[in-house]
Amino acid sequence: MTEAAAPEVLALAGPLSFESLPQVLAESDAFEARPSLPEKLVIDFSGITEVDSSAVALLLEWRRRAHAHGKALVFVNLPANLLALAELYGVTDLIQSCAA
Repeated sequence: MTEAAAPEVLALAGPLSFESLPQVLAESDAFEARPSLPEKLVIDFSGITEVDSSAVALLLEWRRRAHAHGKALVFVNLPANLLALAELYGVTDLIQSCAA
């Protein structure tokens, strides 16, 4: 019996806002370009200091990309204000159930 590999964890830190979005997307593109993507990626938001509505769009984009690759994506330690924005936009279920 083969053991499943432990999920890779990406810990985010600092602001997740319109100003930081280009850098975060560039890092996402570099990660996605790796020759071997993990079957499951956990993105940890415990180090995030602030968010704006662009963070919601980013999570939805990450979910879309994971689904396109057939990979599981899990968001943990989502800040309360990010969850509030997701609820306001009616996408809470989409960011909380992010497995492929």
